[in-house]
Order: sequence, then C-alpha cells, then structure tokens
Amino acid sequence: MRLKSVCAVAFATALVGTSVGALGSTQSLRPVLRPAEAPAPVVSDVTVVASAIRPKLRPDRAVAPLIPATQIASNPGFERWIRGFEQRARAQGIRASTLQAAFRGVQYDPDVIRRDRNQSEFTKTIWEYLDSAASDTRVRNGKDALRKHRRKLEAIEARYGVEKEVVVAVWGLESAYGEYRGKNDIIQSLATLAYDGRRGAFFEEQLIAALKILQNGDTSPRNMTGSWAGAMGHTQFIPTSYLAYAVDFTGDGRRDIWADDPSDALASTAAYLKRFGWVKGQPWGVEVQLPRGFNYAQANRKVTKTPGQWAQLGVVDMRGRAVPNYGRASILLPAGGQGAAFMIFKNFSVIERYNTADAYVIGVGHLSDRIKGGPAIQASWPRGDRALTFSERKELQQRLTRAGFSTQGVDGRIGPKTIAAVRAYQRNQGLVQDGYASLSLLKRLR
Repeated sequence: MRLKSVCAVAFATALVGTSVGALGSTQSLRPVLRPAEAPAPVVSDVTVVASAIRPKLRPDRAVAPLIPATQIASNPGFERWIRGFEQRARAQGIRASTLQAAFRGVQYDPDVIRRDRNQSEFTKTIWEYLDSAASDTRVRNGKDALRKHRRKLEAIEARYGVEKEVVVAVWGLESAYGEYRGKNDIIQSLATLAYDGRRGAFFEEQLIAALKILQNGDTSPRNMTGSWAGAMGHTQFIPTSYLAYAVDFTGDGRRDIWADDPSDALASTAAYLKRFGWVKGQPWGVEVQLPRGFNYAQANRKVTKTPGQWAQLGVVDMRGRAVPNYGRASILLPAGGQGAAFMIFKNFSVIERYNTADAYVIGVGHLSDRIKGGPAIQASWPRGDRALTFSERKELQQRLTRAGFSTQGVDGRIGPKTIAAVRAYQRNQGLVQDGYASLSLLKRLR
C-alpha cells in the first residue's frame, strides 16, 4: 500500500482506480473527471505526511476560547466542535494568534458537505475522460503555457530531472494551467469536513497542517483558497503534502503555490515527482498492439517483462516495432480487450502517487506526449458502452461474491480485488479474461 501522498483529493469516479496531489492513497477516492477546460480541482491520493511530536498542554495552561462565537455561523454543533478543536490545535503547537486569524469569518459550509456526499455518482468512461484531458483546446493551451514559461520550466527540469511537458500536463489537468485554482476558503472547507465526521480524522489532520502553513507565513488566511475538499494552488496540493514537498523556487522565503506566478507550484510538483523516483527519459507508457490470441491474464500490473520479452509475445508499438528498452513494463487495458492497450513503465507508478486513478495517470501522460507533439491515441474505444453507476458497481461486487468470486468487500470501487474477481468469473465462463467491469458483464451476472 502506498504512503499517503500529494496534491489533490482524488474525487470518486466510476472507472478508474484511485489517485496524488492530495488525499491519502490509503483511503483513495477516485478523481473527479473534469470538463475540458474547467476542471474541478483534484485532491490527491498521494499524501506523504511527516510525523510530528505533539506537545501536551499543561493543566495550568488551559486557555479560554480563542475564537469568538460571533465569528462562527449559527450552528451550535459546529461551534462546540471548534471549541474542542482549538484545544487540540494548541496541543500541536498552533498559536492563539494563528487560530484567531484563521477562523475569522469562518462558517459551517453546507455546500461542501453536499459536494462530498455526491462524489460517488460522478461517472465517466475512460475515453470520455481522455477526450477532455487531452482535448485540442487543452493541448493548445498547454503548448502556449510551455512557450510562455519555458525559461522557468527548463530551470525546474534541470534542477529536479522531471520533463517540463509532464509538469505542464499536471498543471493542465489540476487547474487548467492556473485558470481554475478554486475559490473556497480552505480553513472553512476543512473545518466543515472535519466537523462532519465522515472522514473527520483525515480532514482534521489537513486542517492542522493548513494552520501550520499559515503560522509559517507562507500565505495569509483568506489568500489560502482552493477546492472544496482542501486542494490548493496551481497544482492542487493538500496541506500535508504541501508541508512535506512544496519548495520555494523563487527564493523569496515563501512557498507560494497560490500566487499568479506559478513558479513555486510547478517546482513543487517536479520536486514531488522526483521524490517518488521519476526516471528522466523514460515514458509513462507507450500505446501498443496486442497479437491475436493474446493471453489477457498477462495484462496484469504484477506481470512485468522487458519490452524485448513483450515483443517476443507479439506486443509491439503502433508502427509494428519492438518498444525501446526503457525498463521492465506491464500491459494495461483500461477498457478491457475492446480498447487501447498500453505498455506502462515505472514513471506510470510515479504519476500514480499524484493521483492513483488510471484515467488520471494516462491523462497526464498522454497530454504531456501531445504537448511534445506526439499523436493522439490511435486505437478505438468501445464508445457504445457506458460507465457503471455507483450502485451498479456495488451490485456487480455483490453478484460476483454471491457467485463464488469474492471481491473481498462491497464499496463501489473497481480496484485490483474486483478486477481479479472479474477475471476469475470470466475464466469460469469461458470469456476473454480482460478484467473489464462492463455493463454487459453485470447483465450476464443478473
């Protein structure tokens, strides 16, 4: 299991695993699949958090309430929670002045809870997501952004060893190159989510981290804006990831990922990817052709071979040649045997630290390739299919388990255990074992 990681809250989606940039991968929700140039911020699934030793308040140092009740929206439960939280925050080194400034004007925000509750029904197919992620508009805007910021991006690449096109692609998916950074008050959003309790411990951890950022002087309370779920800045770091990985690239003494100048944010993204093992010169993946009669059981992240070994099995690039030897690789079929196939390398897993959804990783990788001038994905997709809804995904898991192919839980997420159960069912039924959780498979189970 991955460490918690970076930059954005991975919002739930139908298809695609889980995701960086923000919420911890140990609880990975899937990223919201965003419209072409107005992406909802991602809260990552990849948040590595430095451990902290928490000092205890001495009994004789108990403090009176720091935040006047007049500053809190008329929600008695929220007000009581704030009273308890301020003591816990003080025990972790947050000063009274920081609390007072941060909570000035903060209110309980029911819209944040509404959006949190509605995540599970956000569904798109992989091809719909990629149509948006690497749209002509996003590619064109990415090339413009690269041209505009080339000097600083080349300096970032030289320092961290992460290709500038990859950094720009993350920027493009997370905030449409800085156009949609989010306007929610981060303290208000995180306090609301922590009080709500569904993932209270996680969001309280993020709230404490946000207060530490303010206390460090990197930004001001009302300038600390971002997504409703706590992701911040041009590349949507959540607070714990910010504390662990953000950098001051401009040298002004602040790690300012909120400024109109994206330098610190872009460098922080490169630093994050470097930290998790980015290999310069290695692609995230290469679109490939599979031979007739390919054993789809080989399309498994646990099955790795060199490109030469894959070529011996008939797996070649779209020009019919063996893929260059970039290292050991797996075969990924994001839409089963009826869609595109990719040979994926270590850098796929590095992007996955930012956001663990396969669709997101392919989106970043493919967008970066297009910004470099590469072609669109050449294979066709099963565009007649639709994504399963959240309730249908749970039904699929229930029916597979009842049929003797346990998914080891019913949570509506199509992860490795559900894919393994699908493969086992397909093998039992004499079907192509591509592990694809399709509507036709659900109908067959019914």
